[in-house]
Amino acid sequence: MAGHIVIGVDGSAPATAAVEWAALDAQRRRLSMRIVHVCEPWPHHVDTTKYCAGTLAAAADRARDLTRRVEVTTQLLSGNVVDTLIGESGAADSVVLGSRGLGGFAGMVLGSVGMGVAGHAAGPVVIVRKTSVVVHGRVVVGYDGSKHSEAAMRYAVTQARAREVQLHVVYAWQTPVVSTYAAAYSNLLEDAYEQETETAQERVARWRDANPDVVITDQTVIGHPVNVLIEAGGTADLVVVGSRGLGGFASAVLGSVSHAVLHHLTCPVAVVRPRDDSRNEIDKPA
Repeated sequence: MAGHIVIGVDGSAPATAAVEWAALDAQRRRLSMRIVHVCEPWPHHVDTTKYCAGTLAAAADRARDLTRRVEVTTQLLSGNVVDTLIGESGAADSVVLGSRGLGGFAGMVLGSVGMGVAGHAAGPVVIVRKTSVVVHGRVVVGYDGSKHSEAAMRYAVTQARAREVQLHVVYAWQTPVVSTYAAAYSNLLEDAYEQETETAQERVARWRDANPDVVITDQTVIGHPVNVLIEAGGTADLVVVGSRGLGGFASAVLGSVSHAVLHHLTCPVAVVRPRDDSRNEIDKPA
């Protein structure tokens, strides 16, 4: 992974929470911080240079208050917010954003900006709603074996290792549509569930064998992925999902499922999209 985290700020409370989250993450993983503000033009030709510079300075001061030996740099940028942040993601370990904001970051999670960045960034995008005062000691990841969930799993392992906490892997299995009048209906469902569980466990076992220093637990749950992630995320410090998936986690972030998860979860959520280069091979089990 690249050596710095990009944090998009705009002076809002969630953006400050994003800075705080990123500062601790940078310190744990020995990364630097690049704090950016996309200064969009205001109506009536108002000069926003002073405001934008002040926003960056305040964010940098907060980051330095929380970290030791972490390099913090700032950059004032211009242009389209989504395109600019996507461009920043190419050379970054990850991008961290507040869930809602002011100006260019308004509606970050549920609007077009949040979906645009999360869906097209080159790497992980972490959405932070507020500063957490409770530490649960575990990272949760939704994992179904798809390319996007493999990338999510890789990031989740990295986070769990850096935090020295448990990684809990969940897979949501939705009951297939079978006629209730079919013979041996219950047996069919039981057999299907056992097969799905066995397959899911085999996938996780590869990661467990490749990362013996991380405590990895797994669970296959019958239910809708929204409910599964919300329940598991209620006692998580971070929930990690792929930007797309298969089975229960299909469109888990950029579709209706993501809206529900982001509405209900108060903990940070990382949306991970596979990188198209050799960095994908880091920590990947054979």
